[in-house]
Amino acid sequence: MVKQARAELTRQQIVAGAAAQFEKTGYGSTSMADIVSGAGTTKGALYFHFASKDELAQFIIAEQHRLSIESVQAISATGKNPLEQMIMLTHEMARQIVDEPIVRAGIRLTLELSTYEGPVEPYAEWISAITDLTARAQAEGEIRKSVSAESFGRFMPSAFTGVQLVSNVLTRRSDLPDRVDEMWQLLLPGIVSDELSGDIERLVKSRWTPAAA
Repeated sequence: MVKQARAELTRQQIVAGAAAQFEKTGYGSTSMADIVSGAGTTKGALYFHFASKDELAQFIIAEQHRLSIESVQAISATGKNPLEQMIMLTHEMARQIVDEPIVRAGIRLTLELSTYEGPVEPYAEWISAITDLTARAQAEGEIRKSVSAESFGRFMPSAFTGVQLVSNVLTRRSDLPDRVDEMWQLLLPGIVSDELSGDIERLVKSRWTPAAA
């Protein structure tokens, strides 16, 4: 049990070090030697847990994806209206990007590896989740029937990705929460039903706070 616990701690140390390195220099410019140095471990320990740089990168992407899916499930469990859930989800993703190195690394790796048959699952499932929330919001009278749920499902992740990338370039994401609010202030007037047209400011402020670990 002691050996297993020690091995798990080493694995976590490797993943944390690799995430920091991938976020900093990207997939192509990061070597296994860089990861060993950043993780403060040995090459033998690294190869014991991960056979290659690609395997390690795919693990980080999967972890980032897991955190996103858990957020979708937790926010859905709140019972809030679909449109509020959608706004909460974008703010939680923004928080994860700011606070979680593995999320920042996973996003960068997904974007970089997608240029040559990289993983599509994170974006495909994100699109599916937004499409479903949009359709449910329409059924509950929150979003206009004239809005295509499929189109908005594709557009929303694209808009958020652009907002967080530009925020990173300009302020290292220090203004990301404000930029996400701004995004919704611009989008909501074009999609909400007439009944909710006076509630835009309230909707923009929709937030979800993760339970303490």
